[in-house]
Amino acid sequence: MKHYRVGIIGATGMVGQRFVTLLERHPWFTPVALLASARSAGKLYPEAVGEKWAMATPIPAYAEKMTVLDAADPNEIAGKVDFVFCAVNMKKDEIRALEEAYARAEIPVVSNNSAHRSTPDVPMIIPEINSDHLAVIAAQRKRLGTKRGFVAVKSNCSLQSYVPLLHPLLSYGVESAAVCTYQAISGAGKTFKTMPEIVDNIIPYIGGEEEKSEEEPLKIWGAVESGRIVPATAPVITAQCLRVPVSDGHTAAVFVKFKQKPTRGQILSAWQSYAGEPQTLGLPSAPKQFIHYLEEVDRPQPKLDRLTENGMAVSVGRLREDTLFDYKFIGCSHNTLRGAAGGAVLLAELLAAKGYFD
Repeated sequence: MKHYRVGIIGATGMVGQRFVTLLERHPWFTPVALLASARSAGKLYPEAVGEKWAMATPIPAYAEKMTVLDAADPNEIAGKVDFVFCAVNMKKDEIRALEEAYARAEIPVVSNNSAHRSTPDVPMIIPEINSDHLAVIAAQRKRLGTKRGFVAVKSNCSLQSYVPLLHPLLSYGVESAAVCTYQAISGAGKTFKTMPEIVDNIIPYIGGEEEKSEEEPLKIWGAVESGRIVPATAPVITAQCLRVPVSDGHTAAVFVKFKQKPTRGQILSAWQSYAGEPQTLGLPSAPKQFIHYLEEVDRPQPKLDRLTENGMAVSVGRLREDTLFDYKFIGCSHNTLRGAAGGAVLLAELLAAKGYFD
């Protein structure tokens, strides 16, 4: 496989830090540019991050010697990178403008941000589920007037704890699902030190999260038609999202109703046998087993299960029949690995394997 030079936009933030650590020994991707806001530009990366470093491991040696560049000017790195990851904390219209500026400078953008998730010709990918949506990039390039440049995004981090579990069951006609997500503080870019209000507490509101949780799955399950992604119209999803005192790992309580109710055995078999293109292609970050079913009555738990297959697998347990819906179960995924930076790295591997960076 060809090797690619990578930039990380928003390298000083929590998701940016996760990119910095994940790419330390990546077999295909070499970070050559760390970018952030003007106030960080010109500083060595450790100085720019300062006390904000939130990873469990130290800053990688390669990043200690790198000077942070100003993310505002894509021309500064055009020709020096083959693509960029983007994870910034800005207003949505500013993010859209920034990402399109990079794309127009012929720098492909793999985004962790939500700003472009509703753009019809921007693919929003869970690599195991809707890799076929990458076909819309041709139409996006035509709109942008680019040959190489484009924007591709990953979906919201909370989706990873339930959409991969519903997807293998769609053949049974999923009519509706009710989802309650219990989301870790790292999803807000926080630690217990920087979010003391979460200790001994639950906050029953995360701005915009419930709308994303209900709408984004329909785009993922949609279809590419006439140069745009047309969202699916079903199943209907209702969601509530709570911030809970957990460092990493989003948990979802899921209730699902079917047109043709499967047996418990059929559901377990669908989960066990499900694999997507990352598994077929043997991508470096892909879990060998995408979905892990746990038989213990008290699993999955974020503390015990978030790092399953390097945090890239989805865990599920407590599958049982329900009195109102047909079935209910509990899902769990690592929100900054599978849900954020790791999912974006896997998306980039898929794009690389399919030649979109060439």
